[in-house]
Amino acid sequence: MGVERGEPNMKPISREMLKGTLDMMILRTLIVHDAHGHTIAKVIERSSEDVLEVEEGSLYPALHRLENRGWVSSYWGTSENNRKAKFYRLTAAGRKQLTVETSRWRQMARAIGLVMGEILTDEDGK
Repeated sequence: MGVERGEPNMKPISREMLKGTLDMMILRTLIVHDAHGHTIAKVIERSSEDVLEVEEGSLYPALHRLENRGWVSSYWGTSENNRKAKFYRLTAAGRKQLTVETSRWRQMARAIGLVMGEILTDEDGK
């Protein structure tokens, strides 16, 4: 994922995202507040400085998967455009899962960094 904006010939990462990464980013987005799908996608894109692109064909199956696992719940509401929209809310189980996934992600990112010869430290400076 270490692609920076402005590098020549680099396109936004979409299908190349590691499996499970989208689920983790959705859960992270919902920790702040409830949101509908379009907002979730835009927050992920903006947060990544437009390096990551979230397509509807990936987003909505992920949201349904997270809901089936009990990590998010949903309800119908009105969007900022005054349209009916399905909003998603992080559940207690989802909050717990986000902690697990974040820990796994940090471990994986560190391991890949080591293989690639980069010096990475965790929060404890290790």
